[in-house]
Amino acid sequence: MRTKTLRRVALTTASVLTLGLSLAACASGGGSSSGGGTADDLEAALEKGGTITYWSWTPSAEAQVAAFEKAYPKVDVKLVNAGTNTDEYTKLQNAITAGSGAPDVAQVEYYAIPQFALSDSLVDLASYGFGDLEDQYSAGPWSSVDIDGKIYGLPQDSGPMAMFYNKTVFDQYGIAVPTTYDEYVAAAEKLHAADPSKYITNDTGDSGFTTSMIWQAGGQPFTADGTDVTIDLQDDGSKKWADSWNRLVEGDLLATTPGWSDEWYKALGDGTIATLLTGAWMPGVLESSVPQASGDWAVAPMPTYDGTPVTAENGGGGQVVLKQSKNQALAAAFLKWLNSDPESIKVFLESGGFPATTADLESPEFLAQTPEYFGGQAINEVLVDASKNVPTGWHYLPYQVYANSIFADTVGQAYKNGTDLNDGLQTWQDQLVDYGNQQGFTVNK
Repeated sequence: MRTKTLRRVALTTASVLTLGLSLAACASGGGSSSGGGTADDLEAALEKGGTITYWSWTPSAEAQVAAFEKAYPKVDVKLVNAGTNTDEYTKLQNAITAGSGAPDVAQVEYYAIPQFALSDSLVDLASYGFGDLEDQYSAGPWSSVDIDGKIYGLPQDSGPMAMFYNKTVFDQYGIAVPTTYDEYVAAAEKLHAADPSKYITNDTGDSGFTTSMIWQAGGQPFTADGTDVTIDLQDDGSKKWADSWNRLVEGDLLATTPGWSDEWYKALGDGTIATLLTGAWMPGVLESSVPQASGDWAVAPMPTYDGTPVTAENGGGGQVVLKQSKNQALAAAFLKWLNSDPESIKVFLESGGFPATTADLESPEFLAQTPEYFGGQAINEVLVDASKNVPTGWHYLPYQVYANSIFADTVGQAYKNGTDLNDGLQTWQDQLVDYGNQQGFTVNK
């Protein structure tokens, strides 16, 4: 999932409202999410064969399905691209609400899994022995599929954050690689003063970036126990990030170039934007979409607040089995192969994915890669180290898709007006509390 399709596309208020209402309504009904099978059922299902449907937009999906069908010729996997992230989620929720039309297996990003889990739409795969696979995955991605002890999927990729920086620009202006956010702000000031057309980075207000940055700062603003939700976007981690990032927002030190736009790619190519704080899937994006900057970019650990190595996850997802599936054991067997079999992982990595599997993260071959684009740097050494420094305990809201959709009208306004991000976070919190209570959640703040 290292392509630009990973970005969290803003939803229309109407479509998200429908999604939130449906999820809250389903959640209030309760019910078991267990598949009711055993680990032995997986092999039996593969031996028997059958047909399942898989929804995915990943670049590797077609090749992975072909490899699976070659290994298990009795199984027919019908691959459907139902749209990218929220386009797929809307169709998925419509099928869930209708009671038919959902796939057997679906790709779902980590931030959206809690919504579908809460609505009792996903199979708890623990009975199939999936809980025993925990050690095969890095901690951040695993925590996103393990919700209250129920295993709702397997991680496919991960996005531990690092700092991608234009070394050519840094060298030109005598800027040292920052290791703390104080140094990062100082670098932003030095660069922009030397050339007002250049910026340390761009940020017009992105919900996924903000939650990841709060995560890195030690914040835990969202907790949920079923439909009981607590929101505190004024906790210490949230304030630590906002107070630091305010220095860039209020100092006009951020480019206002929208991410993933043609202008953004151009700015990454000509040095106008000098760093990106983002997930480990970014190398593939730069190599494919900004080829003119080959040799200019390098990778370093994320700046921190006190020098202690810590980062967060940004982006990524896995696959889930839908309760509508008429062959849950076969769907679970396919999912297990998809995200744990070495042949499948090999195909995924060849497409530019960054793994969530510890065996691949620790592979000498993977660590030794020295892409020409990054000047021969062994970038995976930096990125794998980052995966080991992700704090555990992070949670998304059980209506995070809706939360992301109103970010531009809340925190985004602070970016637009160059005002205090803390005020924007408070407005976001107030609206999320009101919305959650309206939809049947019990929300505290």
